[in-house]
Amino acid sequence: MVSQWVIDELETVDLGDKRRNERLAEVLSAMAGLPSKSIPAAVGAGHNETTAAYRLFDNDAICFEDILAPHIDACYKRLAEQEVVILAHDTTELDLTKPNTQVEGAGPLDGSSRYGELLHPLMAFTPTGTPLGTVAAELWTREEGPSKADDRKKVPIEEKESLRWLENHREAQLIASEHPETQVVCVADSEADIFEVIECNSDSPKNFWWIIRSCYDRSIVNQHGRPSGNLHEKLAASKVRYTKAITIRSHQPKLACDKRARNQPREARQCELEVRATTLTLKNPYRPDRHLRPTKVNAIWAHEIDPPEGDTPISWLLLTNMPISNKEEIELVLSYYCIRWLIEVFFRTLKSGTRIEAKRFEKIERFERCLAVSMILAWRTFYSVRIGRECPDVSCEAVFVADEWQPVYKIVTGEDPPKKPPTLKEIVRMIARLGGYIDRPRHDEPGTDTVMRGMERLYDISSCWRSFGPNATRSGE
Repeated sequence: MVSQWVIDELETVDLGDKRRNERLAEVLSAMAGLPSKSIPAAVGAGHNETTAAYRLFDNDAICFEDILAPHIDACYKRLAEQEVVILAHDTTELDLTKPNTQVEGAGPLDGSSRYGELLHPLMAFTPTGTPLGTVAAELWTREEGPSKADDRKKVPIEEKESLRWLENHREAQLIASEHPETQVVCVADSEADIFEVIECNSDSPKNFWWIIRSCYDRSIVNQHGRPSGNLHEKLAASKVRYTKAITIRSHQPKLACDKRARNQPREARQCELEVRATTLTLKNPYRPDRHLRPTKVNAIWAHEIDPPEGDTPISWLLLTNMPISNKEEIELVLSYYCIRWLIEVFFRTLKSGTRIEAKRFEKIERFERCLAVSMILAWRTFYSVRIGRECPDVSCEAVFVADEWQPVYKIVTGEDPPKKPPTLKEIVRMIARLGGYIDRPRHDEPGTDTVMRGMERLYDISSCWRSFGPNATRSGE
């Protein structure tokens, strides 16, 4: 039985054959029930079902983009209903390293010790953090061979991996032009601090804002185009707009060899930030193949006051075209930038929730088709978690059908399901309890990991409820 949300999400699917469309819906619905399991386990371990699933992933007539396309269409519909949308993009590694034979078509991730592929999605979020879905995604593998780092400055951006930042930024601009009633805000981490990306905003639609975390201490020019110091110097000399107390979490670097100051280990602590903001013009760097223009930007620097001895101070330096004339406008920039971190939650859900890197395929093309399905599954779980926080008091039937929430209510509470559906927040918490969430008085809501584990149990519970519950059709009736 295909879930209703799958039918809705795949409304515009077109894989070139009706049978392929139906098979995708069946596979997506089955894998949604057991996303972390192997494909045979997810589809029921039957020979016919398993063969059908693998035929879908082995079909050369369809590709990653074809499978993801209906989800992108559905995301556009959700996006058009919003007044403000945050478009966040980032890159993640998909490690497909195997003990013996490597996946055919996989490329090196770090030298020759790990092999896999890189994924760079552009994801849409509401200002409160509810994921609307993926609106664009790029996949690529690196080639074997020596690094070309020595020639990087001479290589056009079109021949670099960094082109992905420019392409996704332009995609965000296009989305803004196609949705004039929606304020679109494109946010990116310091890897997007590329002058070609910053400069291309001069022709942006009026409803397009952007925020990029600065990575370089760029040169500044005055109104006459003459050198006028550098970015850090100008911000340090600017007026402190206000101070802000925040709580920061502990942090451990992902890689022991990562020496960047922002990625060093730290303990959780309270800290106070000075927030400065100013408008300035960035000097255009030299490029051998093109002429770039000086670009006016607004800059915000939030810097920790008196950090503990031995700790790296918290420091955010953001470049943007959003207004910064008062505290409220500056706070809005900071809050929108914070949404960018949610794409990391999506990556974690994709990897640990659907266990996409553990799926075993001989060829990279088969993996990519399965990846597209897993991205939809990861979004669905993430969406269920966040929508329960953003709209806690709406009916749970906005997300879950009766055959899903009623058995969960019965098992968790021990009582018969009420005629009036519970709120979405209540049911999401109940599903999370099935996944190990302790529902005691607390301020934090369940995360994607516990909800995804609970959703796996929900799949079996719901199947039993339909077969043996009070509304089940008995044989002979």
